Amino acid sequence: MAAIASREIRLAARPVGLPTDATFELGTADAPDPGDGEVQVKNAWMSVDPYMRGRMIDVKSYVPPFQVGQALEGGAVGEVVASKADGFKPGDLVLSMNGWREAWTGPAKGLQKIDPRGLPPQAFLGVVGMPGMTAWGGLLHVGRPKEGETVFVSAAAGAVGSIVCQIAKAKGCRVVGSAGGPDKIKYLKSIGCDATVDYKQHRGARALTKALAEAAPEGIDVYFENVGGDHLFAALQCLNMRGRVAVCGMISQYNDSEPQPGPSNLTQIIGKRLRVEGFIVFDFIDKQADFVRDMAGWIGAGAIKWEETVYDGLEKAPEAFIDLFKGANVGKMLVKLA
Repeated sequence: MAAIASREIRLAARPVGLPTDATFELGTADAPDPGDGEVQVKNAWMSVDPYMRGRMIDVKSYVPPFQVGQALEGGAVGEVVASKADGFKPGDLVLSMNGWREAWTGPAKGLQKIDPRGLPPQAFLGVVGMPGMTAWGGLLHVGRPKEGETVFVSAAAGAVGSIVCQIAKAKGCRVVGSAGGPDKIKYLKSIGCDATVDYKQHRGARALTKALAEAAPEGIDVYFENVGGDHLFAALQCLNMRGRVAVCGMISQYNDSEPQPGPSNLTQIIGKRLRVEGFIVFDFIDKQADFVRDMAGWIGAGAIKWEETVYDGLEKAPEAFIDLFKGANVGKMLVKLA
């Protein structure tokens, strides 16, 4: 066993608006020999996720903010190269939150050992990882769609949205997906969306509402919210009586330097008796076994497919993160480290 020199991406400055190259810095730190109860891990894949933008701001939230000058954190899959922890040996694959670095040493407690079972290791950062569980929990336990209902999904070509679309189809729903550009619209059709909305062709709340109404002439019953802004306005207009809104994220607002006004049609919530509920993936931790069972069944039956957008090398991680907010990804945004 020996210490490993590991490159890492640190927060250089708190961004205002869309992060830039100046937001990040590349540094080096040692991953030392493991002590008792510790493992030494070389990361192979790391996840790039929108929620990390909120952690770059020094405000209280459900997870603590990143600190300037310190390495960022995020989901990662790596291989144990040395271990002094019971139950872990060299060669084991583990899922951790120690991404944004090439190697690390730390306590084995809390690590999830991965049994690939025919899946590629990076799938545990996507379809059978946090994005997949977010989609499963938010749709089924917050949106609660019934067979025959219409589900509208924004950012439907993303890591979470694309899985939501396919779960909704597996549950017998009609699915309308929104994404930007012909390639993403083509992808939505390939995963079974019954209708699509290219928001880049329908700029503004009124135009988007008209497009959604045409895609869902009988209205929508569940809206899986990933975007906010004009998408939320359109959904509120088109939701049927006692519709449900599962609020996963509002990526259109994450880089705003000034607060934006909310939709002007929030009164729709009253007359239509709508239920609007926010959630985070941790809300479903006690349902992990149910998620794994359902997802394994759907994947085995060919009902769930997934795409990945991969950037090679740790030094590409900042570019991948910035591009995530430019809509450059189809499916899960990943960085391959090894």
